[in-house]
Order: sequence, then structure tokens, then C-alpha cells
Amino acid sequence: MGVSAERPGVVGPEAKGEGLSVSGSRAVESRGFEWFARGGFVARGVVYGIIGLLALKLAFGAGGKTTDQKGALETIAQQPFGKVLLVLVAVGLAGYACWRFVRAALGHDRDGKADSGGERVAAAASGVAYAGLCAIAVSILLGSSQGGSGSGGSQKAAGGVLGWPAGQWLVGLAGGVLIGVGLFQGYRGIKQDFLKDSKTEEMSASVRRWVTRIGVVGHLARMVVFCLIGVFLIKAAIEYNPSAAVGLDGALRKVAAQTYGSILLGVVAAGLVAFALYSLSDARYRRI
Repeated sequence: MGVSAERPGVVGPEAKGEGLSVSGSRAVESRGFEWFARGGFVARGVVYGIIGLLALKLAFGAGGKTTDQKGALETIAQQPFGKVLLVLVAVGLAGYACWRFVRAALGHDRDGKADSGGERVAAAASGVAYAGLCAIAVSILLGSSQGGSGSGGSQKAAGGVLGWPAGQWLVGLAGGVLIGVGLFQGYRGIKQDFLKDSKTEEMSASVRRWVTRIGVVGHLARMVVFCLIGVFLIKAAIEYNPSAAVGLDGALRKVAAQTYGSILLGVVAAGLVAFALYSLSDARYRRI
């Protein structure tokens, strides 16, 4: 395996490019690209923080609402200097998407740690999702945002796919994938597997304890909402009923509708806020 002449000990472009040019590999290893990617974690934290805080206010009866990622972006746009803030978030989302696409293409981080095939597929899927969020942010900025958000958008999408040949199977498969993603989030939380992605050697003991706690709570909260979305997609497929599908906002409403729903919603919302804080810690400590 080759070693870069400029950065001893780091895998060289000829060994790890996998189709990337030398100049492209150097760009990926640049400080500018690193900051571009780290800005993505800040943007992710802002989006999840808004979703969690609005749901938390609803749980405490202090106003608030359930919303999804698009709703969070629209909330940003409505604030003082909202367009400036949304531009910054859009840039961050673009950075996150680019970083995930690069990880999918290269198959390892800047330190040479190899990703499994599943991790590369997950990176590509994450890149697509965050590129879509970036596109939504841009459409809001341009005043051309159309279509439903939240569960309305999910129902419209499910209805469209159900009309395809084998559409029921595709919607059910999508639900199964989301449940799998949710369970994986739960696994990472319980096993504290997410710490493998962080520069824990640069953390003090107190910072590591703090990051561990919010990471566990945040990943478990994501498990709950991803699994709920997946379950209701499967329900929509079985019943051939797109109105059964829910988005992130709908998943939070399902939590609130349970016995002791306000308490449960408060717990899940606090978990999403914890994931937002964990994302901000990732902006500093994540291995890029």
C-alpha cells in the first residue's frame, strides 16, 4: 500500500483513490474539505435540534409542534436573518452529503480505517438523503418549495409508489429497511459503537462521558422514530393505504397519542435534542 510523500503514514492517492484522480484525492485530504464536512455535522445538529425542541415544547404544553426536517428548514427561514441562516445550513448539508459520497467511494477515512461494504452503502444512502435536504433548503430560499412536508409528503410518495408494478412490495421493503436502520441506531447506542467514529483520544475524561451519554440517548431516540416510520410504511403496504404512512412528524404524533403520551413524547424529543448536541460534538471530534 502506497504512502503519501506529503503526509507520511497516510495512505497515498495511488492506493486509495479507487478511481479518483491524484488531484481529487488531494482535495479530499485538504483542510478545506475537512471543514466543509465538519460544517455538515453542525447543520445536522441544527435540524435535529429544532425538531426536538419544538416537540419538547409540545410535550410540556408550551406551544410547539411536531415537524420533520423540511419543517425545521422552514422554521429557520422564518427567523430574523432567516435566509442568511438557511444559506449556512444549506452549505453545511451540502458538505455532509459530499463527505458521505466520498466515504462511499473511497471506503475508508482520512486515517486509512477501512469501511465495510454495508457501511459504504449506508454512506451513499445518507449522502442521497442529505443532498435531498440541501435541495429542499435551496428551494425554500428560492421560494419554489412545493409539495407536502412531513406525513403529507410521505403519504403522497407512498401513494405514488403503490401504483407501480410490485408497488406494495417496494413500500413494504422501504419500511423494512427503515426498521433495520432504526435497530442499527439502537445497537450503536446500546453498544456505544458510535465512539469508534470519534477521536476519543483527544477527549478529556469528562468530555468523553458527556459525549457518550448524549450519543446513547440520541441514537436510541432515532431508533424509535425510524422504527415507527418503518412500521407504518409496512402497514400502508399491507393495507394498500398510503394515508397510513407517516413521516418524522407523524412518528412523533404516534408517540404522543399513546398512554402517558406527553411523557413519552418528552423523552423522545429530549433524545432528539441529545442527538443534535452529539452532532455538534461530531463537528469537533468525528474522524473524517
